[in-house]
Amino acid sequence: MVETRSKTGRTPPRYDEDFHCAQQIELVLMRLHRRTFGEGVVETPGRKRRSGSRKSGTNTDRSSSPIPDAHTTGVDPVVEVGMSERRAAKKDMEKSMNGHANGHANGHANGKAKGRIIDGWLEGGDPKVDMNPHFDFGGSWGVSAMMIGFPTLMWYMWIGATYYDGNFPSEPGMSYAEFGRHMVHLVYTGAYPHAKAWAIYWIFLIVQGFFYMTLPGVYATGKPLPHEGGNQLRYYCNGVYAFYFTIVLAIAAHFTGVFKLYTLMDEFGPLMSVAIISGFIVSFVAYASALYRGAQHRMTGYPVYDFFMGAELNPRMFGWLDFKMFFEIRLPWYILFLITLSAAARQYENNGYVSGEVGFLLMAHFLYANACCKGEEMIVVTWDMYYEKWGFMLIFWNLAGVPLSYCHCTIYLANHHPSVYAWPKWFLVFLYTSYLFVYFVWDTSQSQKAMFRARERGYQTERKSFPQLPWKEVKNPQKITTDTGDSILVDGWYKYARKIHYTCDVYFAMTWGLVTGFRSPFPWFYPVFFFAMIVHRAWRDVQRCREKYGEAWKEYERRTPYLFIPYVI
Repeated sequence: MVETRSKTGRTPPRYDEDFHCAQQIELVLMRLHRRTFGEGVVETPGRKRRSGSRKSGTNTDRSSSPIPDAHTTGVDPVVEVGMSERRAAKKDMEKSMNGHANGHANGHANGKAKGRIIDGWLEGGDPKVDMNPHFDFGGSWGVSAMMIGFPTLMWYMWIGATYYDGNFPSEPGMSYAEFGRHMVHLVYTGAYPHAKAWAIYWIFLIVQGFFYMTLPGVYATGKPLPHEGGNQLRYYCNGVYAFYFTIVLAIAAHFTGVFKLYTLMDEFGPLMSVAIISGFIVSFVAYASALYRGAQHRMTGYPVYDFFMGAELNPRMFGWLDFKMFFEIRLPWYILFLITLSAAARQYENNGYVSGEVGFLLMAHFLYANACCKGEEMIVVTWDMYYEKWGFMLIFWNLAGVPLSYCHCTIYLANHHPSVYAWPKWFLVFLYTSYLFVYFVWDTSQSQKAMFRARERGYQTERKSFPQLPWKEVKNPQKITTDTGDSILVDGWYKYARKIHYTCDVYFAMTWGLVTGFRSPFPWFYPVFFFAMIVHRAWRDVQRCREKYGEAWKEYERRTPYLFIPYVI
């Protein structure tokens, strides 16, 4: 078996001959070999052992451990694929390499490299430089304010939820300076990041990393990376196993007394401080590491903005654990669900029952976390994985922002007796049933688009993870072909609204706040923030799609004029 060394995070070699295009195709196919067993399930990635004989110079044995030996660090997983996947990979590669070769040849004819700008990379140019930068969030000043403001806001909301009965902190008898010192004192005494909190938080992260590297799962193939000659990364997906193992271990630890689940509620303040500090530490390490290794990608030249957006595109540990995938799919949603589970445990401990409102949030957070896991292999071709870099925005938000600010609906219910926020039974029935319907639309719409993309590239992975819903795929869908070679789905849910899945996300967020009532503003932080964020993201998506797909996207807008809600907006 041939071992190839990963080019992830490195400047790829330049190819000046068509001969090298064919070479590159064969190279990526060799890197896509995998060993399978069972239907749609693969063994956990194994370590290559040195054989007793050194005659061949290749390693053909694998052990049960996924972590490579020291001498193989940086080597991509070597896996086998079927002929259909080989043909699809070759097709994608040739498409990408033809564009690269044409641009390169034209550039040499004029004495310098010329070509299109693809997602910020100039064909034939340096992928470390962003040739078409977009400064979101107000540029360097805006992201600086966000990096200071988000942690401050998280502590502020925690103080209000904990010491002011869910209301805005206020001390009319204090001056501004005294009030500021008072707030700092509350954080220091109630949310001090003590050793126990550090241990809980980081043991959880390490265990999840261990699950990523050891539990069985499936493989998925990412989009071709133009700056790497069309190479496609392989992603190992076992989030479903990791999620269910986490739930079983948490419940077992609770009932055996090893770790009571409601400890997460009791230590919420210190855990939040640990998460905030960890977000900064990991962000600085990730940025410095990328610069030290020369792994930066699409840099704007503005250090603060680049730190916020990230330096490295596809950071991996042991050539296997993909940090973006690990941080986005598992950590925030597992933590959010466990916090809600801990609130249910605390409520049952105190009252002998779990209220319908807490039960609703437990259902909602389970479904969301579970959906991220069951569709993990479909996420590898999304914008976040393909384009967004691993910087403060993704790191901090997934380590701290999402799980420990989106959970204020849970915090409010945990801090109050059910009689304070109880809704009539008919309204709870409405919340449960409407949520499940909207979840159906959200799940199937995401599945339709993901399966459409996968089938186009020949990388379909059939899974039977829970829940399997009808209309998860559109057979023989209507589509619009673009000049880039991609197609736009104009069928299923997407013939009714172009961003219908965003509408479902907004509904989820609104119900998370609504189930708590209107006595506290903090459970409504997530709905308000998410609405603003998703509108901004939709605007970014539309602008980039218009730029990338041109007339094809305009045709899509003509055929599907509604963005969020069919026949409304």
